[in-house]
Amino acid sequence: MRHLYHRDAFDMARPVPSYWEATAGRAVDEAAPLAADTRCDVAVIGGGYTGLSAALHLARDASADTVLLEAGRIGWGASGRNGGFCCLGSHKLSNGELMARYGREGAIEYFQAQREAVELVRELGVSEEIDFDGVGNGETTLAHLPSRMAELREEAAFLKDTYGVAAALLGPSDLVVRGMASAGFHGGLHLPIGFGLHPGKYVRGLARAAMRRGARIAAETPVTGLRMADGRYELATPRGKVSAERVLIATNGYTPEDLFPGLGGRLLPALSNAMATRPLSDSELQAQGWTTREMAFDSRYLLHYFRLLPDRRFLFGARGGFDASQAGERRRSAALERDFRALFPAWRDVAIDYRWSGMVCLARDRVPHLGEFADSPGLFHALAYHGNGVAMASWAGRAMAQLMTGNRAAAGIPAALSRPLPAFPFPPLRLAYLQAAYAWYGLKDRR
Repeated sequence: MRHLYHRDAFDMARPVPSYWEATAGRAVDEAAPLAADTRCDVAVIGGGYTGLSAALHLARDASADTVLLEAGRIGWGASGRNGGFCCLGSHKLSNGELMARYGREGAIEYFQAQREAVELVRELGVSEEIDFDGVGNGETTLAHLPSRMAELREEAAFLKDTYGVAAALLGPSDLVVRGMASAGFHGGLHLPIGFGLHPGKYVRGLARAAMRRGARIAAETPVTGLRMADGRYELATPRGKVSAERVLIATNGYTPEDLFPGLGGRLLPALSNAMATRPLSDSELQAQGWTTREMAFDSRYLLHYFRLLPDRRFLFGARGGFDASQAGERRRSAALERDFRALFPAWRDVAIDYRWSGMVCLARDRVPHLGEFADSPGLFHALAYHGNGVAMASWAGRAMAQLMTGNRAAAGIPAALSRPLPAFPFPPLRLAYLQAAYAWYGLKDRR
């Protein structure tokens, strides 16, 4: 299968050197590779949050015979590599762009879906007994330049006037009180929605919940072909075929370029990089002034995201880079460490225990896409969360389960997310577009 980046990023046999992988507990070994031909009502391609949530809700709520196919081990992809930010997001549009494109009612409808998504994850933790180490209350945007405080004031007013959400504007002294001190931040905006979690525990818990509810999951089973045969979809894998009435593609940033023509040239994977320090002592936390366990990120367009983990390690991540080879990964990791040391100088000598990277997924119109391919009845897709999919991917999986079983009203997919997935112009130039965008954003981040 073809991909836009270096093959190293898609080597399923290569272990993920992440903190999450090391601390998630027992792997989902019961999700054995597919060993023979099989039939089902619904086949799901992709075993991340979207696919697993869909499989869980299909089996539990609709009694649909469901087979999920995951190319790697459960948690190998983005669902096991992200920062564990269960919060609002999943698009890359400004408030003005949202209002201009979808109108006030459309923006509110989309916001409500995002808010429901956060609560869905919390509910799944309870109903399916998934211990994912949930911590914190809300998220904070930190102004990396004094000029960004004006934008945060506008954001606070917009949230209140449009969505009825009271976000707290914070000055430098407020940050100190909240345990968010750094000379690099000039204030912030706290949004009281969302929480941090352990993504590895969550993805494995979802997989076990889906199987317990009756879904069949085959890990280490890449789909190598997808076609219509005798009125049903046929999915080819190395050791057997799956025949299904309906199919959901939920592969996000790891979608092969040639998996299905309707996706060709319509997705843009982007690299994201993260690291975690050794556990920090009380004195080290006090020296930096960072003691909160809430989620935070700075106001850069090419943002940094970070949070203190339950075991006192500090997670720090960022987007960037175009070389997905192992050598490129090492260079990106070194650059990420330099950013970390600059923002948190009291920890300049603290060891980094874990370093890893992965793919996020962008769409041309910068919003997620959920729906059915117009020219392929029974073939559905849900993807493109723009680096913020813990909550929205979980919600999308449930929505697609409802849509695929004929319950369109219950699915409640916002109009903003149900439009056809647009192609990028001249798709071979997608990485050039991304490079140009990063260069432009880098300039804006200095002003």
